[in-house]
Amino acid sequence: MKNFTYAHPRDIPSALGTVARPGGAFIAGGTTLIDVWKLGAFPASELVDINELSLRGIEASPSGLKLGALERMSDVGSHPDVVKNYPVVSQALLLSASPQIRNMASMGGNLLQRPRSISYRNPDPDQRDGPSRFDAIFGVTPRSAAVHPSDLAVALMVLDASVRMQGPQGERVLKLSEFYQPPQKNLNFFTLAPDELITSLEAAVPFARRSAYVKIRDRASYQFAVVSAAVALDLDGGNIREARVAGGGVGTIPWRFPQVEAALKGQAASLQTFQSAVADIGQGAVTHSQNAFKVELLKRTITRALIQAQEIV
Repeated sequence: MKNFTYAHPRDIPSALGTVARPGGAFIAGGTTLIDVWKLGAFPASELVDINELSLRGIEASPSGLKLGALERMSDVGSHPDVVKNYPVVSQALLLSASPQIRNMASMGGNLLQRPRSISYRNPDPDQRDGPSRFDAIFGVTPRSAAVHPSDLAVALMVLDASVRMQGPQGERVLKLSEFYQPPQKNLNFFTLAPDELITSLEAAVPFARRSAYVKIRDRASYQFAVVSAAVALDLDGGNIREARVAGGGVGTIPWRFPQVEAALKGQAASLQTFQSAVADIGQGAVTHSQNAFKVELLKRTITRALIQAQEIV
């Protein structure tokens, strides 16, 4: 048993002050932190329980999405307004993990969960994973090729979502594309400081209702994506005014594909258009003999997601 102290602050200033002490760490659902803490890969001597903070709320109107950082995956995924207006978010959440984990895991914690790899889950910082069929093909660095595990983050990427954070220096808001970064020397893949707290996730995409998330995995439940795709389409009759495309299971961070979006814009919404837009998606990919299949699988997964979004009435 690892010795630790436990704090239960009732407001954000108290929580920030407590976590700033040596060894402090926030805990909400604990579905990732407890795992890596037990493995010795996350040093913490004081757990700061934030579940009593006012960081809840689900707003999912056609004009905008706002999710409190402490909302649970299951509650957001099944919320009728999210299902109707942001299907890509609902589908991504309900295809994640297991019912038990979805009932506990929070929105903020989901974005911060660590990749399932030796590099991130071993006390020795010099441990490295060997080549694997699960390796990322985008955003690979000398430090890691482990894929980012969050389904939700991929869905939020196509919504151009923002992360609102509170810290000792005040509040700041970053686009999700700025919040994440390929893993560098210290293996960090996000820009959240240790003494900062995610307070909400926000997005405003007027065509989010026509969106979809497709997840390819080795078994039907409780499994991370081998490859996944999140898309959103803005259609004018049978033509594409605008498109958003992102992939999971392929990047060390949630990976957006602006070149595919550009190829779709202004084109007829058809299978031929979708297949043509993803034809060159493998340019710049870093592959080896075990994960090279992900390029073709990614093309097919994005095409399937685009068809699914196109068919929404």
